[in-house]
Amino acid sequence: MIEATVPLSRIEEMVRTCRACALGSLRTNAVPGEGNAEAEVMFVGEAPGYYEDQAGRPFVGQAGKLLDDLLARAGLSRLDVFIANVLKCRPPGNRDPLPGEMDACSAHLNAQVDAIDPRVIVTLGRYSMQRFLPGSTISRVHGQRFERDGRIVVPMYHPAAALHQGSLRAVIEADFAKLPEYMRTPVKAPEPAPQPAEQGRLF
Repeated sequence: MIEATVPLSRIEEMVRTCRACALGSLRTNAVPGEGNAEAEVMFVGEAPGYYEDQAGRPFVGQAGKLLDDLLARAGLSRLDVFIANVLKCRPPGNRDPLPGEMDACSAHLNAQVDAIDPRVIVTLGRYSMQRFLPGSTISRVHGQRFERDGRIVVPMYHPAAALHQGSLRAVIEADFAKLPEYMRTPVKAPEPAPQPAEQGRLF
């Protein structure tokens, strides 16, 4: 089990040697994630693709080029954010992540979130969204702001979706345009737990 205070360098080492599921023996390279260790915004995709598996880095293919453009539209760059995935290894043929694989990787992602402590988590794709907003439908909630555990969670379509369906690009661009506002918006303080009522005295 990974402790919450593990530094990112140690998490990366653990990811690169992980064999918690079958993907560990099928990968070319694990893809721990990369970026600013003190990022205010953390992006969480679904899983590495072919080019990410070859390079050992997240979002380096065509979807990565689009992500760079989207970040620039929001006034950000890769130096400002941290980028990771729900899965740290590529599923064969880029198939969807399996529940057991996501469970096996969950400790790594949890540790990254705890180590970075971002104010805003942007989920890219439905599997990433389900990790933070279970039961949601991405077509209904994309680009909206939610608060979970003292953080802002913003679900968005995966950039690869715009490459396959051109009409989604304008939607994704509009969602990214909201990020600067979300970054300026404070997170509501949790409401204090109700105190038990004081028992009245009979005498």
